[in-house]
Amino acid sequence: MKLVLLGTTGYHPSDARQTACMALPEAGIVLDAGTGLYRLRNLLARPTLDIFVTHTHLDHVIGLTFLFDVLYQRDVQRVRVHGEAAKLAGLQEHLFNDCLFPAMPPIQWQPLSGPVALPEQTTLTYFPLEHPGGSIGYRLDWPDRSMAYVTDTTARPDAAYVDAIRGVDLLLHECNFPDGMEDHAALTGHSCTSPVARVARKAGVGRLVLIHTNPLVESDDAIGLDTARAIFPATCIGTDYMEITV
Repeated sequence: MKLVLLGTTGYHPSDARQTACMALPEAGIVLDAGTGLYRLRNLLARPTLDIFVTHTHLDHVIGLTFLFDVLYQRDVQRVRVHGEAAKLAGLQEHLFNDCLFPAMPPIQWQPLSGPVALPEQTTLTYFPLEHPGGSIGYRLDWPDRSMAYVTDTTARPDAAYVDAIRGVDLLLHECNFPDGMEDHAALTGHSCTSPVARVARKAGVGRLVLIHTNPLVESDDAIGLDTARAIFPATCIGTDYMEITV
């Protein structure tokens, strides 16, 4: 199955990256709906679309307002947006407020209440993350492979979510700051490079892809790829339009 990274930065877009959005077109699954969601249009491959939001900071949900264009003249019969109940209520009340965006796309709102069975034999589970305002991560399991999506949290090898991602074949994990900016990471609820690599190593994952990188960063060196690989060699930095076989 193909995973397409449609948005790999956070906070705001840059010239090279849109904000958080990951797509599994064959299964009709999207993880987060940042500014990268507009790129989904030409990837739609199923009559159903399931969007899972981790939290409701704008860099992860503003793309929901792009759905009219994404769906235009596409044979998508059902769009569900999944997330924590309070977060979904907040989106309906605030993002789709008449003062901001008065036209509601054809969305079915689905509060999470347990594992979700999805197309292509996909089972999705979720787990809490520490982040200002609250956030969740996602794990997707298939009969012969697995992946996890962890964004907007401060990585620590002793964090509770490490058990939830243990043994996945692919880990997408935020890496907003290079080493040396731990105070900024703690203040904003984001991660530095080395702790992310240590999380991957402790969880025994197969591959690590760094996402939600700082939009002001322009090179792998600034993110600290060599630093991460010294701890967890099977690491790369996610880029927009990157395709990964899951």
